[in-house]
Amino acid sequence: MRHDEFLTAIRTQCDALRSAALAAGPEADVPTCPRWTVSRLVGHIARVQSWVVKALADPGGRDVTPDRPPADWAELVDWWDAQRTTMVDGMADPEAPAWLPFASYPQLAGSWARRQAHEAAIHRLDAEHALALSPPVEFDAEFASDGIDELITMMVPRGDWSNSSFEGTVLVRATDTDRSWTVRLSPGVPPSPGAGSPDLTIEGPADAVYRQVWGRPSLAVVTGDVAMLEPLASP
Repeated sequence: MRHDEFLTAIRTQCDALRSAALAAGPEADVPTCPRWTVSRLVGHIARVQSWVVKALADPGGRDVTPDRPPADWAELVDWWDAQRTTMVDGMADPEAPAWLPFASYPQLAGSWARRQAHEAAIHRLDAEHALALSPPVEFDAEFASDGIDELITMMVPRGDWSNSSFEGTVLVRATDTDRSWTVRLSPGVPPSPGAGSPDLTIEGPADAVYRQVWGRPSLAVVTGDVAMLEPLASP
């Protein structure tokens, strides 16, 4: 996907998240995030976006700490609006240096645009589940495929795998975009691209697989050793 598409996605997903959050109300439970309310959900994404604002302004990473969101609901929503606008404006140049805590990502504003597009999309789902919105949003297949790719190739391998005992092969397949990812799990090392007969398969339209791999309610088909879902869980 192009950089401008990620920026558009951030705006679109955040606008939808905001609308659902306001409709649900700050005290509504978020069933996809146990023990969270909508207020906590909005506070979380606002805090993350304040962190990204700092990361864009300080590419050396010397003083990148998120700000504390306001406790008052109306003040929180206004503060989030300001953080989001500042963040997107700061991503205008995808090649601008930016600090990221993820070693696998290029240290550029463009990396943050991709990360925050999917951060917003997944939390949009959370807000819409809090609202019990029906029918739920259906994500564009290309965007959903990119979100699967980001999780499988960038997010999952970055954790501490020294104590992992999982072994086997996982196939993740988006049937409508004809994209697939084969992941090999071996004890004590990060997942890597693999091959061979899968021990676990996750497949379906990209939208469904996107939800599944990010741990949200999904109609993706999961077959095989479901215990292997654990090491691939979203952070």
